[in-house]
Amino acid sequence: MYKAKITALGCYTPPGVLTNQDLEKMVETNSQWIVERTGIVERHIADPEIATSDLAVEAARIALEQRGIEAGELDAIIVCTVTPDMLFPATACLVQNRLGAKKAWGFDLVAACSGFVYGLTTAAHLVSAGSHKKVLVIGADTMSRIIDYTDRSTCVLFGDGAGAMLIEPTADGETGFIDFANEIDGSGGDYLKQPAGGSRMPATAETVEKRLHFVKQDGAQVFKYAVRKMFETSRGLLERNHFTVADLGALIPHQANRRIITAASERLGISCDKVIINIDRYGNTTAATIPLATRDAIQSGKLKKGDLVMFAAVGAGYTVGTNLWRWQM
Repeated sequence: MYKAKITALGCYTPPGVLTNQDLEKMVETNSQWIVERTGIVERHIADPEIATSDLAVEAARIALEQRGIEAGELDAIIVCTVTPDMLFPATACLVQNRLGAKKAWGFDLVAACSGFVYGLTTAAHLVSAGSHKKVLVIGADTMSRIIDYTDRSTCVLFGDGAGAMLIEPTADGETGFIDFANEIDGSGGDYLKQPAGGSRMPATAETVEKRLHFVKQDGAQVFKYAVRKMFETSRGLLERNHFTVADLGALIPHQANRRIITAASERLGISCDKVIINIDRYGNTTAATIPLATRDAIQSGKLKKGDLVMFAAVGAGYTVGTNLWRWQM
């Protein structure tokens, strides 16, 4: 068995910004209400002609440039998204072609807000098996395309963005990927979903009129589940690997809501200065939140080479994803 590590990170957000003050003009809400309940001040929004693959390609190019390699060296590309350019072909195919990654295979991975953690888990196992040397994991979503901007309970939450991490084998003496704890609980599927557009409810004039192609959420149910599972899986993963929260250099959670993050962190008992929160500037970018938060953790000096880092997420499905890594960048 080989060991896997993260060797490069690239992130991209579209230049357009939608502030809370902008939303005040669009829907019945106010900035204070948004900040108090979510922690969000602004979010990036892609221009109408920009698709998820465009964001993904930008993030991928930054990661490849950071590593100093060509796309032709990639063995696989995993695109984690719930907003693909189209249902098929996979967005991974579009990204592979745009990058010129001619020897890479790949696929889209749909696990909502847990998608990037699931992608890291998959890539780490591909590398650990010895069958792959360079796997690019991309989390990219243009959530603005499936958000109802007449629904104040959801439209304040989401933004657009992308992030990519390159997974490669470790060098002698290095530790990278340590362990994971991923779960699904399909009984929670009705609490956060996009009802129409699939085989159950194909697009019709009626589904469009009823606005069923947008995100629908029972916020209270999602909040309770997310806090509980983020705490339980994080604690369990640490205990299974004989670590405590004091050993963590950084906890990088999915950025869905500041109150979810702080509630789960308090239950975990981790020092708040080790918890990375940047939701104020990006909102919930779904599969892109963890790479974006990782970049900000590095830039702020809160994540350093040799640190023990935990990625944790809960998303629609319900999906739950937690990874433990020794940071080697």
